[in-house]
Amino acid sequence: MVNLTQHPSQIQIPQPQTQVRKTIHHQILAIGGGSAGIATSSQLLAKNSALDIAIIEPSDIHYYQPGWTLTGGGVFQIEDTRKPQKEVMPKGVTWIKDKAVKLNPDGNTVITASGLEIEYDCLIVCPGIQIDWHLIKGLKQALGKEGVTSNYSPIYAPYTWETIKNFQGGNALFTFPNTPIKCGGAPQKVMYMADDTFRSKSGVRERSNVMFLTPATKMFSVPAYSNILENVVKEREIEVKFQHNLKEIRPETKEAIFDILSESGPVDELSIKYDMIHVAPPQSAPDFIKQSPLAVPNNPYGWVDVDRDTLQHNRYPNVFGIGDASSLPTSKTVAAVRKQAPVLAENLLAFLASKPLQARYDGYTCCPLITGYDKTVMAEFNGYNGHPISSFPLNPAKERWMMWIMKKHLMPWIYWNRMLKGSRFEGDYIKFMQWHGK
Repeated sequence: MVNLTQHPSQIQIPQPQTQVRKTIHHQILAIGGGSAGIATSSQLLAKNSALDIAIIEPSDIHYYQPGWTLTGGGVFQIEDTRKPQKEVMPKGVTWIKDKAVKLNPDGNTVITASGLEIEYDCLIVCPGIQIDWHLIKGLKQALGKEGVTSNYSPIYAPYTWETIKNFQGGNALFTFPNTPIKCGGAPQKVMYMADDTFRSKSGVRERSNVMFLTPATKMFSVPAYSNILENVVKEREIEVKFQHNLKEIRPETKEAIFDILSESGPVDELSIKYDMIHVAPPQSAPDFIKQSPLAVPNNPYGWVDVDRDTLQHNRYPNVFGIGDASSLPTSKTVAAVRKQAPVLAENLLAFLASKPLQARYDGYTCCPLITGYDKTVMAEFNGYNGHPISSFPLNPAKERWMMWIMKKHLMPWIYWNRMLKGSRFEGDYIKFMQWHGK
């Protein structure tokens, strides 16, 4: 359950005032050089190398974010998840190393932090998601010490592993926030690896109480996969508390404070002592989108308001949205972006050519659910209807060693060497073999 009245601070944010020092123009402008911006630009250039594309991206480092879970589980080093941004920028793209701060879709311009005004013919909005640490009282101050950690940042993912491997017993809490998040399975994946680690050390698991606390009413949004995870937590003797939302960390007493929720909102409060706590923080679209005309009207999270089929903005036809900051009603994962990018590229080019937008995104997403160091459920599904699907000739609703190998070895390689370079989705090659269920 998500309480949309919980974060009014996300709706009313003062408009930034930035002095324009220079104006330039690009045919296509992408905001964000993450997986969505790079993959989409690569797809566009593969179709037409003469396109004038610019990407606004302030960071020097590009991260393979799905690797942060494995970093927190001690499988990867954080260095394994990053590359210099300049190495992944598609050849032929102009990299504007700056930060977008104001969107003016009525004037077809974007203003950056340095005062650069960029005019565009088409805009792709894909800045990724914003981590709202501040919405949990005391969390920002507590992170990275005394057992308080989160894999949702490359700063703290290594500390997660340090905390897990040194854990000697007590309460180990793993939380899920009361907002949509990127990679909805991540808060559980680290918990199962932690549980494996505790069991590998003499007496540690016996001295431990592993708990999963979530505002939801089930383990996962897709029933077929939720059923598997219910069995996993039962077999592992992990205590699950549904309709519990973390609202405060008190590091001085090592207490986590939760709202107990009902359909109408909080009805009670619970304090739980922790010896370690992994927090999945609240998330939303970046503030500069929330305060712009591109956001979904009256939505506290500020997602880019796009058509779920074409990825075209619902009110500004020369604007497209993709990835975590979009309003697409599916899980926010790299796998979803993989299927969205070719749709956006085809439809944007159709728009430029004044042709009908015929490509359709079907809601595909995937969340590889790590359930231990040698087991993963490759949870592929249609996020629009919740139906499990599979790119393989195998029932996806099973824990498999082979999918762990894919998650650990193959998927990072595919990301760096195929997805970011605009290559076709691998599952398309074996479509004729795919499992279709009963």
